[in-house]
Amino acid sequence: MVSMPATPPGPPQSWGSAGPGVAPELGQPSQPSQPGQPDLAELLRCSARGDESAFADLYDAVAARVYGLVLRVVRDRSQSEEVTQEVFLDIWRTSARFDPSLGSPLGWILTIAHRKAVDRVRSAQASTNREDVYGSRNRDRDYDVTSDTVERRLDAQRVRHALDSLTETQRGAVELAYFGGYTHTEVAGLLGVPLGTAKTRIRDGLIRLRDTLGVNP
Repeated sequence: MVSMPATPPGPPQSWGSAGPGVAPELGQPSQPSQPGQPDLAELLRCSARGDESAFADLYDAVAARVYGLVLRVVRDRSQSEEVTQEVFLDIWRTSARFDPSLGSPLGWILTIAHRKAVDRVRSAQASTNREDVYGSRNRDRDYDVTSDTVERRLDAQRVRHALDSLTETQRGAVELAYFGGYTHTEVAGLLGVPLGTAKTRIRDGLIRLRDTLGVNP
């Protein structure tokens, strides 16, 4: 049995003010309890006076029905258990509002359960909607493949134009070092020149490339 506060519920009010519901038995006249079954109306009246023992009996009598209804609406066991606890806390606090002339005690209880379950579903949906809106507003813009392609083509054209401004020896050394991935020593071996000469060609070629492309050192 859930642990409930020891203070009695508030002043009596019509249970109809709690809001509409579509739970079974809503609006049906209160029926006397069958032999061997607890008198739910009496248990509610005792609960309204702060009788925790009566409330425990009420819980035992209807908890399975309440949980079953909540589960059908919420469709999640963990959340349904939480909602069921909220339902019984609400019943404890508002049991004085039950009016037997407006319907059966079980109908009143299931109306509360249905309303709580619907509220949980709506709250979860609203939270999901807020997350979706936030995500769409803060999502990085889709990668612009077309713009990137154009930029790469323009850069390639500028590099080709800059390479054309180099001497044949400079261009060969730079292409081997920076486009071929060779080390300075390997460039020297491929070109058949001393290492110092290869380094000079690469250095002079990069300086001219920098100047042609307008890149600051």
